[in-house]
Amino acid sequence: MSASAPYLHSQDYLKTAVASQLLSERGSNLVVINPGSANIRIGLAQQDVPFNIPHCIARRTTGANQAPKKIVQDQLLNSQVTTAQHVEREKAYDSIASLLKIPFLDEEVANNSFTRKMGRADGYANTPQSNRKEIAFTWTNVVEKKLDSSSTLPDSSPNKGEIGGPTDLKEGTASKELGSSECKLKEYICGEEALRISPTEPYCLRRPIRRGHLNVSLYYPMQQVFEDLQAIWDWILIEKLHIPHSERNMFSVVLVVPETFDSREIKEMLSIILRDLHFSSAVVHQEGLAAVFGNGLSTACAVNIGAQVTSVICIEDISRCLLWTQRHHQTWPPIRTDALAKPVDLLMLNRLKEAYCQIKEGEVEALAVVHSYEDGMPAGSHKTRLAALNVPPMGLFYPMLLVPDVYPPPPRSWFNDYEDMLEDTWHMEFPRRTDLSDGFYPSLNGGFPMWDSYPSFQTKPKKEDNIGLAEAITKSILSTGRIDLQRKLFCSIQLIGGVALTAGLISAVEERVLHAIPSHEAIDTVEVLQSRANPAMVPWKGGAILGVLDFGREAWIHREDWIRNGIHIGSGRKYKDSYFLQAQAMCYMNS
Repeated sequence: MSASAPYLHSQDYLKTAVASQLLSERGSNLVVINPGSANIRIGLAQQDVPFNIPHCIARRTTGANQAPKKIVQDQLLNSQVTTAQHVEREKAYDSIASLLKIPFLDEEVANNSFTRKMGRADGYANTPQSNRKEIAFTWTNVVEKKLDSSSTLPDSSPNKGEIGGPTDLKEGTASKELGSSECKLKEYICGEEALRISPTEPYCLRRPIRRGHLNVSLYYPMQQVFEDLQAIWDWILIEKLHIPHSERNMFSVVLVVPETFDSREIKEMLSIILRDLHFSSAVVHQEGLAAVFGNGLSTACAVNIGAQVTSVICIEDISRCLLWTQRHHQTWPPIRTDALAKPVDLLMLNRLKEAYCQIKEGEVEALAVVHSYEDGMPAGSHKTRLAALNVPPMGLFYPMLLVPDVYPPPPRSWFNDYEDMLEDTWHMEFPRRTDLSDGFYPSLNGGFPMWDSYPSFQTKPKKEDNIGLAEAITKSILSTGRIDLQRKLFCSIQLIGGVALTAGLISAVEERVLHAIPSHEAIDTVEVLQSRANPAMVPWKGGAILGVLDFGREAWIHREDWIRNGIHIGSGRKYKDSYFLQAQAMCYMNS
């Protein structure tokens, strides 16, 4: 029998097997990790849905009786809206108001003689989601009790956003009331529990990924970012997936990364997965391609509207724009709400945005319960009527409505890399560094990764255009050049990411993209495809499918090879993204 016989048998099997059968058979030892700026989606490939967990960690900073030095690690240099930005924001609001047929900012709605056209945003008051949104958050118990036989096992439901852990103490029970011999403060807390820690507790919140990149800055050193990533992922693997270190060598990982990630960032994540978390092998896929596979498509324009980046649009900015809109209309209760300094306030705003914001004509208002979270106190409830709920999501099309923040600039030189993992560059010649001995070269039994043995070359920074969503989609598709492909892509737009769940967004995208196409282009049809699953989970699902279908394992990286050699230069084999392994006509709009 020829050497290709097993391969042919595998092909025949794949033709007859259904997707669910393959996922069940091959997905039991395959972990799919899709890290994002706000959330990480992680689970076994055989699961129907992954765990969707806030991608953050709170570490203990000082003694219990001392005030913490900093509540949030990722501090802004300047969060104040300038005069020019305020003017631009009001102009954007008035443009949206004209489009949606609602009063402008300077109009007094109460004095208007006409009857307002009002849409009901609270029309699904009996749905489980609506019932859940009224529940106030409780402060996380930061006390770590000694384990005993009555300890409660952590929750393992993938549908919940909260991380499992010791059961919270009754509200109002202070850690100081417990004897030091029985408990102590937790060293770190992950996920939603980290966001619900009272500002009076000695913890500092960290988010290792922000704005589509590793959150490396002068205030958040590289090593701390790596340590936090490892701690969060390791905690999830043990507490949620129940995979201890001793069994990791029997599991492989599919890493589904956003297109914004640099080559160096992908490599560091691979090192965490293979070296620190002890998995046997891993493969890298990009979100855009994985999303297309997740929805069973062969061609699509994948528009990833993620937690922090779609071009430069942020979901958190939409939530904060919701707060700005309510304060302008004087509908917000007189409470101290600070989405930047108090993570629990951002949780509340995100929940209100998800429950009430939508895109439709007319005035959209709703009765809602707003909660106030003061230091260490039980949540206060304030019933109010929210106004202009269709304005904040329109910031996707009018980015000036979402005022950008100024962040500490990351050390971009850290991302410079002599080789891009996602390009065919292994044939390039690299100069040998005369300041390093032969012992530093992996081919001569050295212990350093190959990419650290060569100088880094300057690369041009990626251009980020502050344009609306419709213009960005149009510009991306028209750049493909071929009219037949352009027409196909305009009729195959796929919205993924959490914001894609916004009611009314699909029709708004279709209408505005059609109007954004230049008149001289021979294109007259735009269609957004309905997602077969939750748009936020589609890239993860696609990664699971790609992982079980990649039986050839040409792109898989094995732990021993990675630790010893990194990328093989001149060997004729390079670890590549699946984009280069699939003959798919794709058009990406990076997010």
